[in-house]
Amino acid sequence: MSDSPREFHKPVRRPAELFDRLFSAEDPAEVSRVAHSTAQALLSRVRADPTVDVVERLVAFTDDHGIDDIAELWSRSPARSLPGALWRLYLLQLMIHDDAATAALLYERGRVEMATVDAVVAGAPAPAGPEELVALIDTILRGLFEGDFAVALDRAAAFCRVQAAGSTHLADDYENTESERASALTTRALRLATYAEDLSASAALWRRDALT
Repeated sequence: MSDSPREFHKPVRRPAELFDRLFSAEDPAEVSRVAHSTAQALLSRVRADPTVDVVERLVAFTDDHGIDDIAELWSRSPARSLPGALWRLYLLQLMIHDDAATAALLYERGRVEMATVDAVVAGAPAPAGPEELVALIDTILRGLFEGDFAVALDRAAAFCRVQAAGSTHLADDYENTESERASALTTRALRLATYAEDLSASAALWRRDALT
Protein backbone atom coordinates (compact mmCIF):
# COMPACT_ATOMS: atom_id res chain seq x y z
CA MET A 1 0.00 0.00 0.00
CA SER A 2 3.01 2.25 0.19
CA ASP A 3 3.36 4.83 -2.59
CA SER A 4 7.16 4.48 -2.67
CA PRO A 5 9.54 1.51 -2.82
CA ARG A 6 11.41 0.33 0.23
CA GLU A 7 14.61 -1.60 0.66
CA PHE A 8 14.23 -4.50 3.04
CA HIS A 9 16.75 -6.32 5.13
CA LYS A 10 17.47 -9.81 3.89
CA PRO A 11 14.66 -12.05 5.19
CA VAL A 12 15.48 -14.48 7.93
CA ARG A 13 16.14 -18.06 6.90
CA ARG A 14 12.91 -20.02 6.70
CA PRO A 15 12.31 -23.66 7.58
CA ALA A 16 13.06 -25.34 4.27
CA GLU A 17 10.70 -28.25 4.70
CA LEU A 18 7.66 -26.06 5.30
CA PHE A 19 8.28 -23.60 2.51
CA ASP A 20 9.50 -26.07 -0.07
CA ARG A 21 6.41 -28.19 0.50
CA LEU A 22 4.11 -25.18 0.47
CA PHE A 23 5.36 -23.05 -2.37
CA SER A 24 7.10 -25.34 -4.80
CA ALA A 25 3.89 -27.30 -5.22
CA GLU A 26 0.92 -25.48 -6.71
CA ASP A 27 -1.71 -26.75 -4.32
CA PRO A 28 -4.10 -24.01 -3.19
CA ALA A 29 -5.65 -26.28 -0.56
CA GLU A 30 -2.25 -26.89 1.02
CA VAL A 31 -1.38 -23.18 0.87
CA SER A 32 -4.64 -22.39 2.63
CA ARG A 33 -4.16 -25.09 5.25
CA VAL A 34 -0.68 -23.94 6.18
CA ALA A 35 -1.71 -20.28 6.21
CA HIS A 36 -4.51 -20.96 8.67
CA SER A 37 -2.53 -23.36 10.83
CA THR A 38 0.47 -21.03 11.15
CA ALA A 39 -1.73 -18.03 11.99
CA GLN A 40 -3.64 -19.98 14.62
CA ALA A 41 -0.50 -21.48 16.13
CA LEU A 42 1.28 -18.14 16.32
CA LEU A 43 -1.63 -16.29 17.84
CA SER A 44 -2.51 -19.03 20.33
CA ARG A 45 1.07 -19.38 21.53
CA VAL A 46 1.76 -15.68 21.95
CA ARG A 47 -1.58 -14.82 23.53
CA ALA A 48 -1.18 -17.69 26.00
CA ASP A 49 2.14 -16.24 27.17
CA PRO A 50 2.55 -12.68 25.84
CA THR A 51 6.10 -12.03 26.99
CA VAL A 52 7.33 -8.55 26.20
CA ASP A 53 10.31 -9.69 24.11
CA VAL A 54 8.24 -11.96 21.88
CA VAL A 55 5.48 -9.40 21.34
CA GLU A 56 7.97 -6.67 20.51
CA ARG A 57 9.75 -8.92 18.02
CA LEU A 58 6.45 -9.58 16.27
CA VAL A 59 5.57 -5.89 16.20
CA ALA A 60 8.99 -5.05 14.73
CA PHE A 61 9.07 -8.02 12.35
CA THR A 62 8.65 -6.13 9.07
CA ASP A 63 11.17 -3.49 10.12
CA ASP A 64 13.74 -6.20 10.76
CA HIS A 65 12.95 -8.71 7.99
CA GLY A 66 10.67 -7.08 5.44
CA ILE A 67 7.25 -8.28 4.36
CA ASP A 68 8.20 -11.21 2.11
CA ASP A 69 7.97 -13.98 4.70
CA ILE A 70 4.57 -12.84 5.92
CA ALA A 71 3.36 -12.38 2.36
CA GLU A 72 4.33 -15.93 1.44
CA LEU A 73 2.43 -17.30 4.42
CA TRP A 74 -0.72 -15.19 4.53
CA SER A 75 -1.22 -12.86 1.57
CA ARG A 76 -3.29 -15.35 -0.44
CA SER A 77 -5.73 -16.00 2.39
CA PRO A 78 -9.34 -14.76 2.31
CA ALA A 79 -9.65 -11.22 3.65
CA ARG A 80 -12.07 -12.28 6.37
CA SER A 81 -9.96 -15.00 7.91
CA LEU A 82 -7.36 -15.06 10.68
CA PRO A 83 -4.33 -15.11 8.35
CA GLY A 84 -6.03 -12.56 6.09
CA ALA A 85 -6.59 -10.19 9.01
CA LEU A 86 -3.01 -10.58 10.25
CA TRP A 87 -1.69 -9.94 6.74
CA ARG A 88 -3.72 -6.72 6.44
CA LEU A 89 -2.55 -5.44 9.81
CA TYR A 90 1.09 -6.00 8.89
CA LEU A 91 0.59 -4.40 5.48
CA LEU A 92 -1.11 -1.40 7.09
CA GLN A 93 1.79 -1.08 9.51
CA LEU A 94 4.26 -1.23 6.63
CA MET A 95 2.37 1.51 4.75
CA ILE A 96 2.64 3.85 7.72
CA HIS A 97 6.25 3.05 8.56
CA ASP A 98 7.25 3.52 4.91
CA ASP A 99 5.73 6.99 4.57
CA ALA A 100 4.54 8.28 7.92
CA ALA A 101 4.41 11.87 6.66
CA THR A 102 1.82 11.05 3.99
CA ALA A 103 -0.10 8.85 6.41
CA ALA A 104 -0.25 11.73 8.89
CA LEU A 105 -1.42 14.15 6.20
CA LEU A 106 -4.21 11.83 5.11
CA TYR A 107 -5.21 10.96 8.66
CA GLU A 108 -5.44 14.59 9.76
CA ARG A 109 -7.47 15.54 6.68
CA GLY A 110 -9.82 12.65 7.29
CA ARG A 111 -10.15 13.45 10.99
CA VAL A 112 -11.16 17.04 10.19
CA GLU A 113 -13.59 16.09 7.43
CA MET A 114 -15.34 13.11 9.05
CA ALA A 115 -18.36 13.47 11.29
CA THR A 116 -17.97 10.05 12.90
CA VAL A 117 -16.28 8.59 15.98
CA ASP A 118 -13.71 6.71 13.90
CA ALA A 119 -10.83 8.99 14.94
CA VAL A 120 -11.74 8.42 18.59
CA VAL A 121 -11.95 4.66 18.10
CA ALA A 122 -8.59 4.57 16.31
CA GLY A 123 -7.04 6.34 19.26
CA ALA A 124 -4.56 8.77 17.72
CA PRO A 125 -4.01 12.16 19.36
CA ALA A 126 -5.44 15.23 17.64
CA PRO A 127 -3.60 16.42 15.70
CA ALA A 128 -1.45 13.39 14.96
CA GLY A 129 1.96 13.72 13.34
CA PRO A 130 4.09 11.01 11.71
CA GLU A 131 5.62 9.78 14.96
CA GLU A 132 2.23 9.53 16.63
CA LEU A 133 0.83 7.46 13.76
CA VAL A 134 3.80 5.08 13.80
CA ALA A 135 3.27 4.64 17.54
CA LEU A 136 -0.47 4.15 17.01
CA ILE A 137 -0.22 1.39 14.42
CA ASP A 138 2.42 -0.40 16.50
CA THR A 139 0.12 -0.18 19.52
CA ILE A 140 -2.78 -1.58 17.50
CA LEU A 141 -0.64 -4.46 16.24
CA ARG A 142 0.61 -5.11 19.75
CA GLY A 143 -3.01 -5.36 20.88
CA LEU A 144 -3.53 -8.35 18.60
CA PHE A 145 -1.05 -10.33 20.66
CA GLU A 146 -1.61 -9.12 24.19
CA GLY A 147 -4.96 -7.33 24.28
CA ASP A 148 -8.51 -7.70 22.98
CA PHE A 149 -8.07 -9.02 19.45
CA ALA A 150 -11.44 -7.76 18.21
CA VAL A 151 -10.83 -4.29 19.65
CA ALA A 152 -7.47 -4.14 17.87
CA LEU A 153 -9.17 -5.02 14.58
CA ASP A 154 -11.89 -2.41 15.18
CA ARG A 155 -9.24 0.23 15.88
CA ALA A 156 -7.42 -0.69 12.69
CA ALA A 157 -10.68 -0.52 10.73
CA ALA A 158 -11.44 2.92 12.16
CA PHE A 159 -7.95 4.06 11.28
CA CYS A 160 -8.46 2.88 7.70
CA ARG A 161 -11.75 4.76 7.44
CA VAL A 162 -10.14 8.01 8.60
CA GLN A 163 -7.29 7.54 6.13
CA ALA A 164 -9.71 6.68 3.34
CA ALA A 165 -11.69 9.86 3.99
CA GLY A 166 -8.51 11.90 3.94
CA SER A 167 -7.42 10.30 0.67
CA THR A 168 -10.80 11.00 -0.92
CA HIS A 169 -10.87 14.66 0.08
CA LEU A 170 -7.28 15.21 -0.97
CA ALA A 171 -8.01 13.56 -4.31
CA ASP A 172 -10.83 16.05 -4.83
CA ASP A 173 -8.36 18.89 -4.23
CA TYR A 174 -6.07 17.62 -6.99
CA GLU A 175 -8.75 16.57 -9.49
CA ASN A 176 -8.47 19.65 -11.69
CA THR A 177 -4.73 20.25 -11.42
CA GLU A 178 -2.98 16.88 -10.97
CA SER A 179 -5.23 14.16 -12.31
CA GLU A 180 -2.67 11.35 -11.89
CA ARG A 181 -2.14 12.18 -8.24
CA ALA A 182 -5.89 12.43 -7.74
CA SER A 183 -6.31 8.99 -9.31
CA ALA A 184 -3.63 7.47 -7.07
CA LEU A 185 -5.28 8.95 -3.97
CA THR A 186 -8.68 7.66 -5.06
CA THR A 187 -7.25 4.17 -5.54
CA ARG A 188 -5.68 4.35 -2.09
CA ALA A 189 -8.97 5.48 -0.58
CA LEU A 190 -10.83 2.55 -2.12
CA ARG A 191 -8.22 0.09 -0.88
CA LEU A 192 -8.34 1.51 2.64
CA ALA A 193 -12.13 1.48 2.67
CA THR A 194 -12.11 -2.17 1.64
CA TYR A 195 -9.59 -2.97 4.37
CA ALA A 196 -11.84 -1.23 6.89
CA GLU A 197 -14.81 -3.38 5.88
CA ASP A 198 -12.78 -6.59 6.03
CA LEU A 199 -11.21 -5.78 9.40
CA SER A 200 -14.58 -4.84 10.92
CA ALA A 201 -16.07 -8.07 9.61
CA SER A 202 -13.12 -10.04 11.02
CA ALA A 203 -13.63 -8.41 14.42
CA ALA A 204 -17.28 -9.49 14.39
CA LEU A 205 -16.27 -13.02 13.43
CA TRP A 206 -13.69 -13.13 16.24
CA ARG A 207 -16.34 -12.18 18.79
CA ARG A 208 -18.42 -15.15 17.60
CA ASP A 209 -15.40 -17.50 17.72
CA ALA A 210 -15.76 -17.83 13.97
CA LEU A 211 -12.56 -16.24 12.67
CA THR A 212 -10.43 -19.12 11.44
